[in-house]
Amino acid sequence: MIPHESDAKEERASLKIWRNWQENLILIAIALCLAFLIRTFIAEPRYIPSDSMLPTLHTGDRLVVEKISYHFHPPITGDIIVFQPPAELQRRGYPKDQAFIKRVIGKPGEVISVAFGKVYLNGQPLAEDYIAEPPNQPYQPVKVPENEFFVMGDNRNDSNDSRYWGFLPRKNVIGRATFRFWPLDRIGFI
Repeated sequence: MIPHESDAKEERASLKIWRNWQENLILIAIALCLAFLIRTFIAEPRYIPSDSMLPTLHTGDRLVVEKISYHFHPPITGDIIVFQPPAELQRRGYPKDQAFIKRVIGKPGEVISVAFGKVYLNGQPLAEDYIAEPPNQPYQPVKVPENEFFVMGDNRNDSNDSRYWGFLPRKNVIGRATFRFWPLDRIGFI
């Protein structure tokens, strides 16, 4: 074999390997960009750290939180939302990036109260088949301000919620819990 033919074959093989590496690096960069965009603007996974949403959600459950729908409409009563702690919780030492999860009970303009083991929305008791037990403390009627929500955990007697720190500003809402993907025996829509 002539020496320059051998060199040319090696050069072509080396060039082919380099092109394969370039393609792989481009694919990895695209995948990372897509993952970043999806997590930032569309959906993200979240972990349940406490029992405040029992029996609906358990400690250790892993959820998908979708972030798009609330750009088109506000949360509705009954939605399970993930949010950044409002100013009062931050004053109490919770970091701004710690996410909370609760159920929307009252929207702007609605009146919320708790009496005789029931939550009242505009004077009518809520049908709450999702709670762990009836709330054991009364709460005087309050009107939810504009652009804010009243939220409660489903484990009414073990939940750090609006009864203790006030209303949740809409701007703090990250998204809506839609799907449990772990544990596998409880997989499904919420």
